[in-house]
Amino acid sequence: MVGGGEGSFIGPIHYRAAMLDGFYQFVCGAFSSSYEKSLQSTDFYHVGKSRIYPTWEEMFRAEAELPVTERMEAVIIATPNHLHFPQAMMALDRGFHVICDKPATISLAQGLELEKKVQETGLVYALTHTYTGYPMVKEAAEIVKSGILGRIRRVIVEYPQGWLSSSLESTGNKQAAWRTNPEMSGPGGCLGDIGTHAANLAEYVTGLQISEMCADLTSFVPGRKLDDDMVVLCKMKGGAKGLFFASQVLTAEENELKIRVYGEKGGVEWCHAQPNSLLLKMDNQPAATLKAGANHNYLSEKTRWNCRTPGGHPEGYIEAFANIYKNAAYHMLSLKDGRFKMPDFIEYPTIQDGVSGMKFIERVLASAATDNKWIVY
Repeated sequence: MVGGGEGSFIGPIHYRAAMLDGFYQFVCGAFSSSYEKSLQSTDFYHVGKSRIYPTWEEMFRAEAELPVTERMEAVIIATPNHLHFPQAMMALDRGFHVICDKPATISLAQGLELEKKVQETGLVYALTHTYTGYPMVKEAAEIVKSGILGRIRRVIVEYPQGWLSSSLESTGNKQAAWRTNPEMSGPGGCLGDIGTHAANLAEYVTGLQISEMCADLTSFVPGRKLDDDMVVLCKMKGGAKGLFFASQVLTAEENELKIRVYGEKGGVEWCHAQPNSLLLKMDNQPAATLKAGANHNYLSEKTRWNCRTPGGHPEGYIEAFANIYKNAAYHMLSLKDGRFKMPDFIEYPTIQDGVSGMKFIERVLASAATDNKWIVY
C-alpha cells in the first residue's frame, strides 16, 4: 500500500476489504511521506519493518528487483488524488497490478494516458467505486438490463452529506484540508469527491451514458477554494433524463446516497442506509422489496456471487468494498495461471470508469462556467 498511514480514513477500509476473502497478503508499504509515520503503521497493517520504504518510488523500484516469489504483485493506492496518476503509472511500468482509490487522476488527459498504459501492460487496474460493489446495486442493474422496466425515462441520484458545513479545513482536520485544496484534490471538490459517485452509479445501473448536461456548482462556505454543492441535469443516450444532486454542506446529513430509476413499466430504488434492500415498483402491482442473501434464488447469479451471508444477515460498506477486491483478485489469478477459470459475470470498476469520472468532472466544470443552458457531453 502507498498512503493509508496514521490519520487516514480510507487506508484501513482498503486493508479490511482486502483481507476479508483471504486472496491478499500485505507484504510491504510506504504508508506516509514521513518514514517515521510509516513505521508507526506496521503493527496495524502487520507488515515487517524491513519491507517499509521511505518513499513509494523506492518501494516500486526495490520490489521489482526482488525474486518473483517474494515481490509484491499488486499495490493499493490510498493517497490524496494528485498522487494517483504518477503512482499508478510507475506501478504499471514495474509490472504491478493496481487497486486505486477514486478518482483515478485529476484530469481527463491524465486519465486517457493511464488508460493507454493499462491497455499496453495488460495488468489489472481496479478503481474503488465502492457503491457498485453492493449486491442489490448489481441486482438493480440486472433488472434494468432484463427489460422488465421498459425503456428508461428518468434516473435520479442524490448524495447529501453535511461534514463540510463549516470551514473544517481551517481547524487542522487532515481529511478536510486536502479534499478542499485544489492542488491535492484536483479541480472538483464535492464534484470530484461524491459527485462522481452519483454519475458512476447512474451509468452503472442504467447502462446508459450521459450525452448532454446542464450543471450548477456552488461554494457555500466562505473562503473555500472548491465547490461544496453540485446539481446536474443531464440527457442520456436512449432518451432518458437524469438528475444528479450532491452536497457536503447539508448540516447533520451523514451519507444518504440514493438512486431511483424509472422506466415505462416500473422502477427500482436503492438507498445506502438500507443496502440489503431493493424496492421494485411495477405498474399496477404492489411494490416489492427484494432482499440480499446468498440463498435467495430470485436474485441473479451475479448478485448472489457478491452476497456473503444468508438472507436477513446484514452486509455493509466493507463487504461492498471487498467485492471489488475479490473480483479483481479473480482477474489477477486468471492472468497468473491460465488454468484458473474466472466466472463470466466477474466485474469491477476499471480504468474506463476512472476516465468517465474525469470526463464528468471536466464537463460539469465547463457547464457550470458557461451561461449556455446545455453543453454536449
